[in-house]
Amino acid sequence: MPTSKGKTLIEVTVVGPDRKGVVADITNFIFKSGGNIEKINQNVLRGLFGMQFEATFAEEISRKEIDFGLKQLAKKLSMEIKVHYQEPNRLQNVAIFVSKEPNCLVRLLQAKKSGRIRANIPVIIGSDATLKSIADDAGIPFYAVVHREQLKAENKILQLIEQYNIDLIVLARYMRILTPNFVWRYPNRIINIHPSLLPAFPGAYAYVQAYERGAKIIGCTAHFVTEDLDQGPIIYQESFKVSTSDTLDTIKKKGQELEAATLLDGVRLYLENKIEVYWGKVYVKEDR
Repeated sequence: MPTSKGKTLIEVTVVGPDRKGVVADITNFIFKSGGNIEKINQNVLRGLFGMQFEATFAEEISRKEIDFGLKQLAKKLSMEIKVHYQEPNRLQNVAIFVSKEPNCLVRLLQAKKSGRIRANIPVIIGSDATLKSIADDAGIPFYAVVHREQLKAENKILQLIEQYNIDLIVLARYMRILTPNFVWRYPNRIINIHPSLLPAFPGAYAYVQAYERGAKIIGCTAHFVTEDLDQGPIIYQESFKVSTSDTLDTIKKKGQELEAATLLDGVRLYLENKIEVYWGKVYVKEDR
C-alpha cells in the first residue's frame, strides 16, 4: 500500500484494556504533529480495545519524534501502540504462516522465484515443523511456534513479525485461529485461503460439507482476516464443477490445487496495489 505522492503514510495500531480518553489523546497527538487521519476503525470485545488508523503527513516527518511521542502515550494510557511506515520504494516483506499442507506454500515460493510476485519472503512460521524442509530448501528462516496456549504462540509470532518488519501476513493453510488481540494489529494485512465459496461452508471441513451436501460447484476464497472467523472481506474466488465420478479424495485434490492458485492471485493483487477495502468490501482497481 504505497504512500500518496509527496506524502508520508503511517499505520498505527492500538491494543489494550478499554478505557476513556484513548482515541482523543492519540488523534490529538497526530494532529499536533502535522498529520491528517485518513481512515480509522475501532473495536471493543470483552474489555479489550483495538484501534487502527492511517495518517498522512504532507511534510517530511521525523520518525524519531513520532516514535517517541507514541511511546510516551503508550505508557500514559497503559496501551500497546505500534506504528508502521509505508515505504513505496521498498519491496514489501511477506511472512507466510503454515501448518501441514504444502500446496499453497510451494506455489507462493515458486511465484517468488519466477518473478510472478515481487516481494521479500524473509520468514516462514509454522504451527509445527512439518514444512521446515521446504523453507530450508528455499533458504528462508523457519520458526515452529508450537505453544499450546494461543496467547503464548501469538506473543512469539508478534516478536518475529516486528523483527522482520513484516508488511503482509499470508495464511497458507495455517490451521490455528488467530485471536482479535492479534488480528486487530494488522487490519487488511492478513490474507487467508478458505476451501469454499464463502460465506457458505465455514470452518475446517468445508470439502466434507460440500461433498455430503452434494454441491455441484465447489471453490475457494482468498479473503482478509478479521476477528469474525471466515467473514473477512473477499479478495478473490475460483471454483470447479463436481462430476459424477468425483470422490471426496478427488475433490480434495482439485480443491488443494485451486487453493494454491487462488491464494497466489489474492496475494498478487495486494502486492500490486490493485485492491482497496471500503466498508468491509474489496474493490479491485481496473488497469488503465
